[in-house]
Amino acid sequence: MPHTTKQLKKAARIILVGAPGVGKGTQSERLLSRFPQLASISSGDLLRENVRRRTPLGVQAEAAMQSGSLVPDSMILGLISSELTSKGWLQPSSPSEASSISPASSSTTTTSYSQPTASSPQLSPTASFILDGFPRTAAQAKSLDTLVPVNFVVHLLTPPSVILARIASRWVHEPSGRVYNTDFHAPKVAGKDDITGEPLTQREDDSIDTWKQRLQKFDETSRALLDHYDRRGCLWRVKGNSSDEITPKLFAEVERRFC
Repeated sequence: MPHTTKQLKKAARIILVGAPGVGKGTQSERLLSRFPQLASISSGDLLRENVRRRTPLGVQAEAAMQSGSLVPDSMILGLISSELTSKGWLQPSSPSEASSISPASSSTTTTSYSQPTASSPQLSPTASFILDGFPRTAAQAKSLDTLVPVNFVVHLLTPPSVILARIASRWVHEPSGRVYNTDFHAPKVAGKDDITGEPLTQREDDSIDTWKQRLQKFDETSRALLDHYDRRGCLWRVKGNSSDEITPKLFAEVERRFC
């Protein structure tokens, strides 16, 4: 893929939406490499980091997870707002604003947020990032709207049959985590790891039935999320059978919108 970099002239606040196995991670890495002003903000990474550092948010999140509950949306929003603030991208408009974005002690999985007002926190016009792992539902997207006005939502589309074929030909060297694919990244010796020569295996959760269920679940749960951003006018769909097919189209669209 091209290594030349491009400068963004407008702030890009991006979410990638796509079925499991569609290559969201690959596209995210390539976008970050192509457009150096973009930062990656991963809700999962933020959660793990805050738990590790024993921050007040991390302690609350860990307690929720240990009790078997989902981490409340309000807490994830608190983590995201905290990260944006630490980068100097989010300025609370008043001292009380910081506390209003912090997670509530509620244990429910959704929290209602009011629409942005004149006293909403101010997002820096230079803040450009890819948000990973959140939102996953329309309710979460509406909550996020009050904090971060996302302006580019990419729906990555690869036919399920292609994803399933990709999974069926995926082999792993368990000790190292090295992944091979007999279609486009085959091991030098069939069934053996290139480095150690040890046998490759297929993950139990890579069974076709498991993946069919995951793809169906994604289709059901993502519909309302995509509709939300479609109504907002920032949804863009891109189709391709491989990451290499999708990337040039994605680069061109980001350049058209933001460069």
